[in-house]
Amino acid sequence: MTAQLTLISHHLCPYVQRAAIALSEKGVAFQRVHIDLADKPDWFLTISPLAKVPLLRVPQEEGEAVLFESSVICEYLEETAPGAKLHPSDPLTRARHRGWMEFGSSILSDLWLFETTQDTATLEIKGRALRSKFATVEAALGDGPYFSGADFSLVDAVFAPIFRYFDLFDCISDHGIFDGLSRVRAWRQALSARPSVVAAVTEDYPERLMAFLKRHDAALLKTGKIAA
Repeated sequence: MTAQLTLISHHLCPYVQRAAIALSEKGVAFQRVHIDLADKPDWFLTISPLAKVPLLRVPQEEGEAVLFESSVICEYLEETAPGAKLHPSDPLTRARHRGWMEFGSSILSDLWLFETTQDTATLEIKGRALRSKFATVEAALGDGPYFSGADFSLVDAVFAPIFRYFDLFDCISDHGIFDGLSRVRAWRQALSARPSVVAAVTEDYPERLMAFLKRHDAALLKTGKIAA
């Protein structure tokens, strides 16, 4: 890769964060363009088949190629970029990792309702679903610090943005989602300190996420008080 890549982003999107983390871990220079998903520009709709972020604009000799879907972008980087490998070399282990990446996406589906619902009953239902899924993750983890041990992988890139939500959520109320999950807690802490994870969002991410919750009149905000 000689020409600089462009990652089309949204400040809060966890799927964008996956791609940003992978780019950073690979040591690939890239520029970032944030868009407003509530007011999508025409140029974005022209090049995004699903009208979603992330997109990766890849310069070519003539024009450019545009990749969409975070998993596709991450796999492309793994196949073409130098730097540390983010997938295991063993085919069976690699397939297993891809399965856990999909499991992470299923957690994000639950998280979407957990953070946006205005109904306290739905909030509790999704809280239980999240606790159950993280318990499943707990059983799959080893001694860490990362999902597969000492080596950072694309599974870590998927889960780091998931855990980031709870940096704010935990300041609102303790829903006990990680109670008794010592390995998940240690993994979360290790990921939060990883430079690529820290750099995957702008410094005002917590304020933007709080504003998002307020715009949705989220039931989550009514379950406790913001910590001082």
